[in-house]
Parts: sequence; structure tokens; C-alpha cells
Amino acid sequence: MRFDGRANEQMRPVNIIPGYLDHPEGSALIEMGRTRVICTATIEERVPPWLRDQGRGWVTAEYGMLPRSTHQRTARETSGPRARTQEIKRLIGRSLRAGVDLTLLGERTVTIDCDVLQADGGTRTASITGGYVALAIALRKLIKGGLLAPRVLGMPIAAVSVGVVQDEIMLDLNYQEDSQAQVDFNVVMNGAGEYVEVQGTAELGTFSREMIDQLLTLAEKGIGEMIELQREAYRK
Repeated sequence: MRFDGRANEQMRPVNIIPGYLDHPEGSALIEMGRTRVICTATIEERVPPWLRDQGRGWVTAEYGMLPRSTHQRTARETSGPRARTQEIKRLIGRSLRAGVDLTLLGERTVTIDCDVLQADGGTRTASITGGYVALAIALRKLIKGGLLAPRVLGMPIAAVSVGVVQDEIMLDLNYQEDSQAQVDFNVVMNGAGEYVEVQGTAELGTFSREMIDQLLTLAEKGIGEMIELQREAYRK
């Protein structure tokens, strides 16, 4: 049994609350165990200068952690995002662009803001999964209004972490497990079972091809569960 009593192949309790905020075009609160992230989608009728007059849109992301989302206060990033923040927001943006046909989006920019209220591991994977719900809600409003074709939304995008802790392969690591992990992977997939991104590293020692296959198989299971929860959130 794990630190929190789960089986190795078991996700933490996950809850996605769509439309959590009133003002954004799309929003969702995602809770994965004790990790909580608010995701919002903002649509602007413009694109970055380097995309002007090309007839296609853009999806980008921002990521941040509230000062007391962690055990000790983290200073606000008033001088610009730190390297970790930059890396995570780029991951979120790349992942969510895989779920949108940018040519059908037209010259619009969708910005996904992911703000971590409480961190207990998996904040980037929660941001991707919740961010897609916020994105889909926002774009479906334009689809319903006849401003976008339904095909602008492709397959749903979700993400989970997997890793090896105390020689055991585990799904959806919390902070305690992540801080002790021998191997740590973040996996992003779409609803067709295709990979968008795989981030993997050996924190201690090395890992084999056989271990990679086991980790990816477990990640696919978890992502399948997350996509079902996303679909339930759309229907609420």
C-alpha cells in the first residue's frame, strides 16, 4: 500500500468542476487528491504578430503557484517567471494545441491560465487536464454561436504522472511519492490513445525499455480515466 492507502495502479480522487468562475469564457477547478488548480480560458480576436494574416489561431498558457500553495511560502514571481514556471507553461501550451485545429480557430488566441491553489504533486498534469476542460467550454460557446466549426475541437487531451517509488511502479504520484521517486514520468495523451508528450527522467539510477513500457501502459490507463471525467464535466 502507498502512503495514502492507494493501490499502485490507482488514481487519487479526481473532481472537475466546470464553469467554476463567472467571468472567463471557460473555466474549471480540478482537484486531484489535495492538488487543486483553477484553469481559465480567455479568447481574444487577435493573434501574435508573427501569426498575423495567416488565417490560423493560437493556443498558449500561463502557469503560477499561489504563495501558500506549498508547505512553505513561495515568493511571487514579480521579476518574471522562473525557469520551472517557463518550462511548465510551455508544456501546457504544447499539449493543449494538440487538441485544437488552429486553422479552423481563425485569427484568435486562446490563453489558458492555470493557477495552483494547493500543490501536492502533479500540478502540471492537473493543469493540462483541467485546462482542456476550460478550453473546450470556451470554444463550444463559439461553436454554439455559429462562429466556429465543431471540428475545431479535436480529441480531448489529458495527462498523468507515473513513476517508480521504492522499486514499485505507481500511477499519479503525490508530493511525498514524487520527492522520493527513482523514476518520474509525465505523460500527455489524446482520446485516441496517441502520445502528445512524454517527459521522463531517472532521479536515481537508470530505467530500462521494459520499465518504460510498463510506465506508459499504466499512464494510458490513468489518462483514459481522466478523459472520462472530462467528458462528464462537459455534460454538467
